[in-house]
Amino acid sequence: MDATSRRSILLVDDDEAITGALAAFLGRSGFDVRVAEDGRAGLLEVERAVPDLVVCDVLMPHVDGREFVRRVRARQLWLPIILLTQVGESWERSAALDEGADDYLNKPFDPHELISRIRAVLRRTAQNAGSLRSAQRLRARDLTLDRSTRRVWRGDRELALTPKALMLLEYLMVHPQEVHSRDRLLSTLWGFDFATSSRAVDHRIAELRRVLGDNDAQMRFIETAQSMGYQFAAKVTPA
Repeated sequence: MDATSRRSILLVDDDEAITGALAAFLGRSGFDVRVAEDGRAGLLEVERAVPDLVVCDVLMPHVDGREFVRRVRARQLWLPIILLTQVGESWERSAALDEGADDYLNKPFDPHELISRIRAVLRRTAQNAGSLRSAQRLRARDLTLDRSTRRVWRGDRELALTPKALMLLEYLMVHPQEVHSRDRLLSTLWGFDFATSSRAVDHRIAELRRVLGDNDAQMRFIETAQSMGYQFAAKVTPA
């Protein structure tokens, strides 16, 4: 039986056309689905029974998606949340992730991609990745990232990274052992949805490898998955 079967998902969206079709699709994919018509109703559903994961629209009446995330996190609930939105600005994405969302998907989207994102987030949660998301410091071997001060060290030596490279390192460390395509990284961190020819990700990966001294093929922090993307291969723990 699929490992995701019997996992419960709360779908929060004020568009009945979306919730009707998407709830049915998620159900056919092996999930138990509950639906809430807006963020306020979603909070009541979470209070009634905490789901394994929430898929939540951003633009809603009463309580929008970002406020929903803030209120859930204020209750010290670290259930995974994937936000859906039509807003494509990179600052909006970064703000939502900073406030505690686990992933971000632009409308319109392929439902199969949403299923892939859900399964990836659930795998990370099962590996205790929730503690990584909430940790102020992250550590992998002798590499330490302080998220509050935006500083990075290898051992006792502080490293100098550009803001984009540091943001990319943080994202990869919060989502370790997961392959991230260039398009997904461009979309999530840069806000580019169709800039498939952009080398921005490759340039920042090259910067990270150079600054981290990541030149040992047997012990690399960042690995390339051929024709797929990049992953942070080292084990990450809260520091």
